Parts: sequence; structure tokens; C-alpha cells
Amino acid sequence: MSTPLWARLDTRHFVTLAEVVSTGSFTAAAQSLGYTQSAVSQQIARLERMLGQPVLHRSAGGRTVSLTPAGRVLLQHASSLVATMQRAAADVSALSEGIAGILRVGCFESVGSSLLPIALESFLQDYPRVQLELTELADDGDLLDLLSRDELDLTFVVFPLAAGPYESQALLEDPYVLVVAQDSPMAGISGAVDLSDYPELPLMSYGKMRDVHAIETRLGRPVYGSRVVFRSNHTSTLLSLVRLGHAAAVLPRLAVRPPQPGLRVLELERVNPRIVGVAWPTSRPLSDPASGFVQALGQAADDYRPG
Repeated sequence: MSTPLWARLDTRHFVTLAEVVSTGSFTAAAQSLGYTQSAVSQQIARLERMLGQPVLHRSAGGRTVSLTPAGRVLLQHASSLVATMQRAAADVSALSEGIAGILRVGCFESVGSSLLPIALESFLQDYPRVQLELTELADDGDLLDLLSRDELDLTFVVFPLAAGPYESQALLEDPYVLVVAQDSPMAGISGAVDLSDYPELPLMSYGKMRDVHAIETRLGRPVYGSRVVFRSNHTSTLLSLVRLGHAAAVLPRLAVRPPQPGLRVLELERVNPRIVGVAWPTSRPLSDPASGFVQALGQAADDYRPG
């Protein structure tokens, strides 16, 4: 029984191909990798023999190269494999330096300014030598994409999640609120606000993200989209505009913690809270630090007091 193709491929084939494409020539790739030029040529030749087709077009004299269709397909996998190997080497190096590994966490602004610091204080007491590498993006959909590509170990999310190879844990309910200027007529309202009672009130909210974040979806009224006069994925921008009286903002409560001067936060009626959680890939078990971070987040959510 012949050995399948995938079992005959060597990581050196992928590394060499990626370096040749990155540097643009066999000579430059050899210098970068510390090989001879003939060694680079032999690696590519072996790869092409195994595949039964070329992966590179060589110019006359072999000074420049370009990918064949098969090469483009292989390079996609090579790039991912090389990135994984680089992270593995970095983690091993971190262990030898006493850091004890890197934990890559995805985060968005509202949890980064509220829940994350609480969890981090507890986590670092238990894992003082773990280095936290934070990736901050406005849309958790983008963070989930990074998670699925093995570029994150964990990420904060808002439920419901898009379909994907994820496991997850809910952390807390985060109600949506209406933020108005302190000198606005609405600042004197006592009790919760029903936005349908104020049809002329202009609104602001977040920009384009996953549908679960959209004000129209959250309020369950598609017509509310026409009342949004400004969108931004930066909470500070929205709050500054509210403070200047441009419009009211519909935001999750975590986004306005701690309370901001010049603003009044009002509860909203008939608006379901968002559920904030944490997700990780199903493709691999949680490491000890990742598991510890999930536990720290759960404790932080239990201890969190909105206000």
C-alpha cells in the first residue's frame, strides 16, 4: 500500500515554498533560510515530483518566480502552517525565558474597558508568567474569523454566535441603554424609556457589524434604522457627540462604564439585553492558561455590578 501524499509532504517543503514566494527568488530564499541555492531548488523539485505538477513558474535564468494554480492552493496552506510553527517556536522560547506561554485573546471595546481588567487581575495572580496578547476589533464576527483561522486562543463574543467550529460560555447579560446629554430635556425623565414614545428623537449607534449588534435587530423594529443619524464603532466618538447634543445613543451598558460626565444614562423598555460570552475553537482543548482565563472571566462576570 502506497503512502498517501499528505504523509509524504514535509514541513520544509511548505517553509521553502513560502520563503521563495515571499522573497521572489531561489537565491533570496536560500539566503533567508540559511540554505544553499541548490538545496532550495531540490526542495521545490521534490515537492513538484510528489504533487505531479509544477508549483512555480521560473523566468529565464530562474531569477524570478510566480505561482502556478497548484502553487497558489498550496501556498494558502503553507502560510497557515508557517504561522503555526512560528507561534509554536515563540511559545517554546517563552517557556525557556520563564514567561510560560502566550495567550491570544480577542476583545471589543465595551468589554475591554469593563470586564477584561477585572478578570485580568485575578488571572495574573494564578498565571503570573503568562503573556496576554490582545487583539481589539469592533466586530466580534471578525474576531471569530481569527479564531477559526487559529490566530486567537479565545475571544469575547455576543450571542447568538454565527455558525462555526466554536465552543462558548455565556458570561453575563448586558442591557442596552439610552445615553443623552445631561442638559437635554430627556435627562429629567425618571424610569425606563420606550423609544416608540419619542418618534422624533434622532439616534446614534454602532456602525456595520454582525446583525446581532444592529439597533434595528436589537430593538426588533426595522423602521428604527431610519432614525439613526450617525454610526461609529468607537464609543468615545458616540459619547462625545451625545455630550454636544447631536443625538441620543443606544449602547450596551458596559460601553458606558464607568459613568461619563455630562451624560445621563436611561434604561430602555422592551429591548432584550445582549448576552456577552467567550468562545474558543473546537479543534483543540483549552490549555491550562486558557481554561484559567475562562474561569477568571466567569468570576469577573459574577462579581460585576452594573451602575
